Amino acid sequence: MTETFGVRLQERLRELGPLCVGIDPSSEVLTRWGRPDSVEGLEFCSLAVLEAVTGVAAVIKPQVAFFERFGSAGYRVLERLIQEAHDADLLVVADAKRGDVDSTNEGYAQAWLRDGAPLAVDAVTVSPYLGVAALRPLFDDAAASGRGVFVVAATSNPEGRSLQEARTFEQERVQEMVLRSVAELNQRDVGLGSIGVVLGATRDAPAFDLASLRGPYLVPGLGAQGAGVNDVARLFERCEQGTVLINVARAILFAGPEQRGLLDAARRWRDDLLAAL
Repeated sequence: MTETFGVRLQERLRELGPLCVGIDPSSEVLTRWGRPDSVEGLEFCSLAVLEAVTGVAAVIKPQVAFFERFGSAGYRVLERLIQEAHDADLLVVADAKRGDVDSTNEGYAQAWLRDGAPLAVDAVTVSPYLGVAALRPLFDDAAASGRGVFVVAATSNPEGRSLQEARTFEQERVQEMVLRSVAELNQRDVGLGSIGVVLGATRDAPAFDLASLRGPYLVPGLGAQGAGVNDVARLFERCEQGTVLINVARAILFAGPEQRGLLDAARRWRDDLLAAL
């Protein structure tokens, strides 16, 4: 039987700590690094970060948009990054935020979650705003291949709140509907479920009991977006060890391009998060 993503992730987080390093080779980052905003700069930045954080972080999270902006050449860099991360025994979460009607989601599932696909990763982020049920092809492919899905529930940006805190016809907030739906889907798994949610560290605790999700959390918002380790500790204080994956991107990438700077920044964040959680 294929080992599930949830079980693999929890083992890694218990071994290495909760740090996920966001690989976001934006124009701003490449300029700070003194590199051209080009495919060559993209590749140099991505692989340099990977090399620096191997053995420190359990997971990397490439932001697909920064690769996609270079078209097919950018995707070739992303494919190489995914392969080299897997060779280095890191888990990869693609921050793609895909999501559409169910027939289209079959294509997204084939792209990101099928064995043998050039972009196959350990997990992918998805948007539920065409309906959580429409994401079923992604959930099914993830279950079949031992991969995972992170469903956006509450993001760290303030613009998302008006939508995510709106109420459904049943007077349930949208973010809590997403959390409840994911918790119900995770009932089918033994151990930690493989369907997680994205929940920003800048948000207040929802009415939903976060300890009851039965799946992992992917937590953006630390560093450049204003949240700190104490915010994460308060938000997830009742959650089981190894269920909270905390993303840090710019606060680490801005310490580059030297390997020593990247490594020191990653270690500081890892140690601070381990002490707080």
